[in-house]
Amino acid sequence: MDQALEGVKILDLSRVQAGPSCSQLLGFLGADVLKVEDTEGGDRTRWELAHRDDQDSVYFTIFNNNKRGITLDLKSKRGHEILVPLIEWADIVLENFSKGVMDRLGLGYNQLKEINPRVIHASIKGFGEYGPWSEFRSFETAAQATAGLMAANGHEDGPPLSAPIGAGDSGTGLHMAIGILAALRQRDSTGEGQHVEVSMQDGLVNLMRIRLLRSLSVGTPNRRSGGMGWSGIPSVFRSEGGGHDDYVMIHVRGALWETILAVIGRSELIGDERYDTDEARGERGEEVREIIEEWTTQHSKYEAFETLANVGVWSGAVMSPEEVITNEHLIAREMIVDVEDDVRGDYRMIGCPIKMQKSPAVVKKAPRYSEHTDDVLVNMAGVSPDELPKLREEGVIV
Repeated sequence: MDQALEGVKILDLSRVQAGPSCSQLLGFLGADVLKVEDTEGGDRTRWELAHRDDQDSVYFTIFNNNKRGITLDLKSKRGHEILVPLIEWADIVLENFSKGVMDRLGLGYNQLKEINPRVIHASIKGFGEYGPWSEFRSFETAAQATAGLMAANGHEDGPPLSAPIGAGDSGTGLHMAIGILAALRQRDSTGEGQHVEVSMQDGLVNLMRIRLLRSLSVGTPNRRSGGMGWSGIPSVFRSEGGGHDDYVMIHVRGALWETILAVIGRSELIGDERYDTDEARGERGEEVREIIEEWTTQHSKYEAFETLANVGVWSGAVMSPEEVITNEHLIAREMIVDVEDDVRGDYRMIGCPIKMQKSPAVVKKAPRYSEHTDDVLVNMAGVSPDELPKLREEGVIV
């Protein structure tokens, strides 16, 4: 079955998370992604956070499925020459180097479009390519700090906290994927490529919209909300077992309050002016917690969640990462999948969140270091097979 992005060709020069998360998602949807790594060990995620010495780190495989992989020294004259036909082949050149690196390599957008006028140069930067901070480098936590996320996260009387998700990296990758698809659509009309840029700070600010409501409307100082939310109304409650993750999230705002009271056997509190409005419940947050936990602590988090969800209450069992990767619902939706790999051995991986009726995604193994170098150089870059040993000896490839 043809995939949605079949025929789209991506030359992926990016590394670590932001760029690779973008190209992997497009690869899930059918794009042909050619990942180019350096000759000094490649993408550092191959060994960072590794739990085993005999194979690539999951940190690498989790962001690089559905790609082919080659090595190439872009700083060498021959490496640059070899890259030219690959740029001619590509629809998109994706990179997340620091500002100025592509220009120093002779691969800035002006040079790219001379080689291929239809190419889309997709550039991810920490703080963008213009503005007072554009020379600064960044990464996940720096992006969270400068986009307002850390200041909004944590307890009111405590320090700002980073969020343990890839909001800056993968969030930026998602934004870039949208930008690439928009540029491809425009190229359908104009026949010309363009430069597309997303900064990590910009991407995170966009994801912070709901948290910026108060600042944009009334300008009151920021408060870290902890587990009580902006209003003081609790949303996470202990459940049976009392373990580290034995909690259930319940939305107790608005008309759902009365539904919750009916379910937990406290119908006598319906209409009680002490709890009848969001404001009142916010003023008595701990009392609300006690009322609900009297019921939730008698049920497992899954029983509480499913009971409430079945009557329309927004809720969710607080699942640990270990529970997530074994969850029957996520497995049924192919968000947790088993990937076949004849070298590393089959492994469990995160699937594609975009479900397309006519072209379902298939998760394929991540490339081994330099796995496709010979094939790509000979069949796509016009390199003679006889030259390959010399290129290896000179360090142009691995």
